Amino acid sequence: MASKRDYYELLGVARTASAEEIKKAYRKLAVKFHPDKNPDDKTSEERFKEIGEAYEILSDADKRAAYDRYGHAAFSQGGGARGGGGFHDPFDIFRDVFGGGGGGGAGIFEQFFGGGGGGRNDRESRQRGSDLRYDMQITLEEAAFGTEKEIEVSKQDVCGACKGSGAEKGSRVVTCHTCGGRGQVVSSRGFFQVSQTCPRCRGTGQTVEKPCSECGGEGRSEQATSIKLKIPAGIDDGSRLRSTGNGEAGIRGGPNGDLYVVIHVKEHEVFERDGVNLYCDTPISFAMAAMGGEMKVPTLHGDATLKIPAGTQSGTVFKMRGKGMPELSGGAHGDLLARVLIAVPRKLTPEQRAKLEEFAELLGDDVPPPHKSLFERAREFFQ
Repeated sequence: MASKRDYYELLGVARTASAEEIKKAYRKLAVKFHPDKNPDDKTSEERFKEIGEAYEILSDADKRAAYDRYGHAAFSQGGGARGGGGFHDPFDIFRDVFGGGGGGGAGIFEQFFGGGGGGRNDRESRQRGSDLRYDMQITLEEAAFGTEKEIEVSKQDVCGACKGSGAEKGSRVVTCHTCGGRGQVVSSRGFFQVSQTCPRCRGTGQTVEKPCSECGGEGRSEQATSIKLKIPAGIDDGSRLRSTGNGEAGIRGGPNGDLYVVIHVKEHEVFERDGVNLYCDTPISFAMAAMGGEMKVPTLHGDATLKIPAGTQSGTVFKMRGKGMPELSGGAHGDLLARVLIAVPRKLTPEQRAKLEEFAELLGDDVPPPHKSLFERAREFFQ
């Protein structure tokens, strides 16, 4: 044992160093002398083993106390403190310090050097299914009152033959031999290590002894599925509805993704929508515009009566409260804004023409002034 170097000297720490200082020193040296960073370098490999041995002793309070008292003799063959056992694999120590190996997923060791053991657990192997998008077109009436739709979606769904396991009946799910259960394979690119999804298990870390003949081992297959959707009253164009769990099935029993339905409201031949308000143009005769009266105006709830005052000008807008779209949250409705336009007949009978000429003579110069242009109104506003 006289040829062995002092453990504190190997790690470059003082004999009074704390456990944390010893751990930091080991981490730094382990990365520096790791064989993957120094291929075919026997000196670095030997140094890596030495610092691993030193850390195993100094990181354990009882072993460190024995070493401080008896030196290397405390761990020689037949020594009382160790009971004659040898040292552990330095790679195991490296994994413990850097978080690799053992059950909670890949640690720094696997990420940087591709080593370490420990397969992926069953939950990790069950991948969530993909989300799907479906574009649905509805009418303005359906948007106003709400509706229920049934759609058919072609998607990856749970395989009926294997019930999502991916295995033939009686076949087992086993650890992937290509990646050792990690779901990743590591290849060297000179100094660097590149980690990629395992092509055999597609990142699940598991394969089946005999894949299901229906789905090829994936646990799902392409199927057409009918889905019922409730469209709420007041929904707007471009709104997105989420149907939880109606996306694609997960791999090997994993949770389903979601289905997102994007709503497109068709243009209406009568109404234009602006939020909860509706707009429409309503033609009226010259006689009604001049003398006034009542007329029927279409709404989403059926025809409603609108009173037209005498002398109404073309382009006048009347507000019909509560005749618009409902708010999505329920309760109040928007308004319907009806713009009246005076309808001019395209053809006149001789009698009609004569009457109009007579009326024009009676009217004389008593005509309303024309509407001011936008430019004129803007000029007046800024004067």
